[in-house]
Amino acid sequence: QVQLVESGGGLVQAGDSLTVSCAASGRTSSLAAMAWFRQAPGKEREFVAVIGWSGNRTYYKEYLKGRFTISKDNAKNTVFLQMNSLKPEDTAVYYCAASSGPPTARDYGMDYWGKGTLVTVSS
Repeated sequence: QVQLVESGGGLVQAGDSLTVSCAASGRTSSLAAMAWFRQAPGKEREFVAVIGWSGNRTYYKEYLKGRFTISKDNAKNTVFLQMNSLKPEDTAVYYCAASSGPPTARDYGMDYWGKGTLVTVSS
């Protein structure tokens, strides 16, 4: 089993930057990728970004590319999502997910999920 614990969410103002983190523990040797998804109030969960376990491949939701950056600290099995120029529409619960398969944007491709961290962007 793998455990994922997110941290770093909070209340920020529009235009601010924020970085959320996800620490993986347990049977991490089985993992091949980690990802971030988000779910805004009243909306479906959507893909944000994914990174290969070694940190060498990254993919983003197209319209978030350039504002959001996913990265990984391999020594600490921790993945980060740096979010810049935040907008009120970025308000959502941000979920960390991990997969034993190759990087994918599909949530059904994920094997493990964290409980989420809330990011609220005020206007």
